[in-house]
Amino acid sequence: MGSLPTNRSRPFHTQPTSCTRTHQIGALALVATTFFLTRLFDQTFTPFPDTQSPASHPTVSSSISFDHNRLFSWPEVGYGSQLNLKIYVYDENEIDGLKDLMYGRDGKISPDSCIKGQWGTQVKIHKLLLKSKFRTMNKEEANLFFVPAYAKCVRMMGGLNDKEINQTYVKVLSQMPYFRLSGGRNHIFVFPSGAGAHLFKSWAIYLNRSIILTPEGDRTDKRDTSAFNTWKDIIIPGNVDDGMTKAGATLIQPLPLSKRKYLANFLGRAQGKIGRLQLIELANKYPDKLESPELKFSGPNKLGRKEYFEHLRNAKFCLAPRGESSWTLRFYESFFVECVPVVLSDQAELPFQNVVDYAQISIKWPSTRIGPQLLEYLESIPDKEIEKMIARGRQVRCLWVYAPESQPCSAINGILWELQRKVRRFHQSAETFWLHNATVVNRNLVPFPHWKPPMPLP
Repeated sequence: MGSLPTNRSRPFHTQPTSCTRTHQIGALALVATTFFLTRLFDQTFTPFPDTQSPASHPTVSSSISFDHNRLFSWPEVGYGSQLNLKIYVYDENEIDGLKDLMYGRDGKISPDSCIKGQWGTQVKIHKLLLKSKFRTMNKEEANLFFVPAYAKCVRMMGGLNDKEINQTYVKVLSQMPYFRLSGGRNHIFVFPSGAGAHLFKSWAIYLNRSIILTPEGDRTDKRDTSAFNTWKDIIIPGNVDDGMTKAGATLIQPLPLSKRKYLANFLGRAQGKIGRLQLIELANKYPDKLESPELKFSGPNKLGRKEYFEHLRNAKFCLAPRGESSWTLRFYESFFVECVPVVLSDQAELPFQNVVDYAQISIKWPSTRIGPQLLEYLESIPDKEIEKMIARGRQVRCLWVYAPESQPCSAINGILWELQRKVRRFHQSAETFWLHNATVVNRNLVPFPHWKPPMPLP
């Protein structure tokens, strides 16, 4: 066995040096200097350093309050301690075909008609980013690129059919050099319905690397392939009626628990879905506990939006089963009438799960156990516990509101934090190459500034 090496040029025991007052003062000064320099470096460090001069792009402070007494706060790990984004928003006149995806082939569909209802997030996010302090007009400095399109609304209002939507998206993408440069990795698309990116039939070819904002998660329970990827995509809140989310007097006010007529309610169409049909049957058996009226969405007996929320607020628990897909707007609406949401959708995915503890503000019950057992369980929960859940939900519901980012808490702020986590300093695709002097070229060795649209796509 080998022996440990020794230093023979130096004795093992050395004479200790006497410690004078001068040495002590010097040591204290060194410690103090090190402390202040460390704090200085910590304060000047930014999580996403600019490739150009740091002084030309000052760091913008986050508008989210990092108050750890709140129910949520954005974690610094993976996000940074402040928002530092540069997002380029494509202009509707910049790309041929983009207007068709926003206003239809005839240009007759207005954004105001698309901003309301279940799919309004496609318009709201666009409008908020246009006014964002994180917006840049310089493509060269952008971290991310936002592609505005109201395709779901346009389709529902007859502005484009499925084939036209597909063709128009491909046409639009072929005119975007920066999309080609990154393979779409730094481009953001909003698909606000249960169909998600499947609305664009060829999404798997063209958008399989892009960032998709959608209220819907994994759809493999309905389709062979899910358009949602937990690594790159972001779950966003549904679009709650502005009359319920605005500051001040809302459309209707919550009722005290003691004045609510029902234990629970389900307000929605059956749509031939098993869970919904079971709830309607359960309401027929226990009409004093569960309200589930046959809703009319047209004709003289149509339930108006105010009447809808008046019904919704009249129960302690709002049941949220799946419909055509796993997400449900009713989950978000329930927070604004201060009714505890009960998720009856096993595949449902919820936004901002890194900061919100949903077990504190809602209940998720197996959809395979819809029956008297569910009502018995809900009835066993004391009002005191319900009040606590409602109070915590009152703190969090600002994250479901598509308000300006200047608000201390809003859906757009949450989305910006999630987008920050997607930023990468370098993007690589199968069709981009680079040379020794950092020049980016295509397969024909043409430098990026000289790429001419339309460009071939995968």
